[in-house]
Amino acid sequence: MKTTLEIQNLKCGGCANTIITKLSDLEFVDDVVVNNDDNSVAFSYKNEETLNAVKNLLAKLGYPEVGDKNALTTKAKSFVSCAIGRMNS
Repeated sequence: MKTTLEIQNLKCGGCANTIITKLSDLEFVDDVVVNNDDNSVAFSYKNEETLNAVKNLLAKLGYPEVGDKNALTTKAKSFVSCAIGRMNS
C-alpha cells in the first residue's frame, strides 16, 4: 500500500534526510519520498501496524502528522533531527 502524510515542522533538506533515513530503516517501509514544498512524506507500507509505526516514529523525531499535538518539546525534537540530517547528508 502507498500513502502520503502531511507533517508538521518540516523545514529543510536536513529534516528530509533524517526522515528518509529513519523511515527506510523500518521493516516493510519502502520508497520514502519527502516533499518540503507541501510538507509531506510519501511511502509504501505493508499493513496498518506498519503505518502506525511510521506515524509514531515521525512524532518521536519531531514531525507529527498535521492535526496531531505539536508541543514545544516536539518542535525542539525536529530541530535536533534536522541538525543530524544536515550532518549526515
